[in-house]
Amino acid sequence: MKKLFTTLSNIWKIEDLRVRILNTLLFLLIYRVGSFIVLPGVSAAALDNQQAREGILGLLNMFAGGSFARASIFALGVMPYISASIVVQLLGIAVPYFQKMQKEGDSGRKKLTQLTRYLTVGITLLQAIGYVRTQITPEARLLAEPLFTISSMVILTAGTLFVMWLGEKITDKGIGNGISLIIMIGIIAQLPGAFITEFDSRLNGLGGIIPFLVELAALFFVIIFTILVVQGVRRIPVQYAKKIVGNKQYGGVRQYIPLKVNAAGVMPIIFAQALMFIPSTLGQFFPAAQGPVLASLSNYTSVAYNLTFAILIIAFTFFYTAITVNPVQMSDDMKKNGGFIPGIKPGKATGEYIDGVISKITLPGSIFLAMIAILPSFAIILGVNSNFAHFYGGTSLLILVGVVLDTLQQIESHLLMRHYDGLMKTGRLKGRTPIAADTGASGSVI
Repeated sequence: MKKLFTTLSNIWKIEDLRVRILNTLLFLLIYRVGSFIVLPGVSAAALDNQQAREGILGLLNMFAGGSFARASIFALGVMPYISASIVVQLLGIAVPYFQKMQKEGDSGRKKLTQLTRYLTVGITLLQAIGYVRTQITPEARLLAEPLFTISSMVILTAGTLFVMWLGEKITDKGIGNGISLIIMIGIIAQLPGAFITEFDSRLNGLGGIIPFLVELAALFFVIIFTILVVQGVRRIPVQYAKKIVGNKQYGGVRQYIPLKVNAAGVMPIIFAQALMFIPSTLGQFFPAAQGPVLASLSNYTSVAYNLTFAILIIAFTFFYTAITVNPVQMSDDMKKNGGFIPGIKPGKATGEYIDGVISKITLPGSIFLAMIAILPSFAIILGVNSNFAHFYGGTSLLILVGVVLDTLQQIESHLLMRHYDGLMKTGRLKGRTPIAADTGASGSVI
């Protein structure tokens, strides 16, 4: 306990870190307040939001922090922005023009960011139409058509853009990744209600307190397993040649490149989940054309949904790892600094060796991610309440674990740079890339 208070005191002493944390809390508070502001022209008392709390729409409601079911101005959350990011990154692989733009440095990234924003507007407008048509019943509408639909589309689009802006501000002036934190805070907001609902259902006849305690124990072990997957690393030894400058010796030490088993972070889960929302979105626009295949892909407990979801996660894990970890650049950086992997020739052979190691550890890492992602479906089959089951793995738990660990690592970096003890008594959080051995292997979370 004394260690905890000492760490909190050290955090408060660092002005830059203190300001960043306060800014982050302020921006998140603004987001949570906005999530309770109902769309103009909607009667909150007349809303029939039961459908929005179940199935795949319930998952979307969780990501939006409950805004989806409340018909809030932030009802669509940041998912349109995530979808736009997926499209732009896929274009960066398939279209030479966008590949060239990615290689232009800061100017190219600014152009891609601007394109992502424009695409977000288009996707949000389309989703707003489906949302107004399917989620807001005629009894809840206080304005006549077409004024209600047009005004709601504009406000929902503006709300998504404002949330996107809040996320960018958190990244720039706060601590952690803004978009990730916004999604995480929405998920955490649903946890107390889901916990109480599950406790009440068990206490009132569905097995009693013992099954509930078993569920909590299972949840604990799932969280531990998730942390192991997120934090797991494969260390590659790097030897640096000795240099004699005057009377001093430099180099001659062995360091390690920590390659993460899950170098892509939570991005594969978010990307795959965004694509899995497409069938339900199509079902909103064309209810009459919803066949058995579309209905199965809209049911997150079906075999088709979970199999497709798992395959997408594995594919996106390889894809995102390939664009964030560059073995050739790592090999060149080692060669410039006089480093080499024992037994491997510097240059091309080193790059091929690192690429082979990454491929070998990414496959089991992606399979573990897929296993964790589909665990909620098994929890529901075993009788766990659907809202509480979302925390037994799946996108929700992976985002929570990944974002919390990433934010803690950033806080620890601020402490260590100013010669304070880290958050853990034994030093750096396990899995963090040591500064001296940073050769471009660090991954990114949204």
